[in-house]
Formats: sequence, structure tokens, C-alpha cells
Amino acid sequence: MTLLTSVERYLRRAAVAPSRFGREVAGDPRFVFDLRRGREPRASTAARVQAFIAAREDSGRDAARDLGRGTKESGTAAVVRPALRSGMQGAR
Repeated sequence: MTLLTSVERYLRRAAVAPSRFGREVAGDPRFVFDLRRGREPRASTAARVQAFIAAREDSGRDAARDLGRGTKESGTAAVVRPALRSGMQGAR
């Protein structure tokens, strides 16, 4: 199985955004997008990504918690801001 296939399958199963995964695992929010465009990562980067995925899938850990998304353990909360339509700002 290719690295991209492993990553895509992990993203679907864990419901993790590609940019979040890339930032946390490879230090690059564009990592997954670049893989999709044919990027060939270094062997050490590929090994680190595969190890991350294997550790999470083998242990059954919650990927959202591992990546620090809106959990008590991470001390963050999801912030949802309403989108403003153009021309509607300040209207009552």
C-alpha cells in the first residue's frame, strides 16, 4: 500500500482534516495536498507518517484527541464564528 493510500484511509477513518494531519505529523499543513499532487517525501518522513498511523490504528486511540482538536485534555475548544454575508455587516 502506498503512503498516500494509507494517509487517505486514516483521514477517512479518523475524520481528521488533511491540513491538521500534515501539520501535526509532518510539520507541514500542505503535506497531504502535496502527496496528492505526486510529492515523494523523504524516507524518514514517510516512516514517521506510517509509524504515526500504525500506532493510532493498533491502539484504537481517538485521533481527534491525539491531534488536539477541541478536547478537555488539550485545553482548547472549537470556536465557531458565523459567516457574514457581504453587505450585511452592521445591519440590524
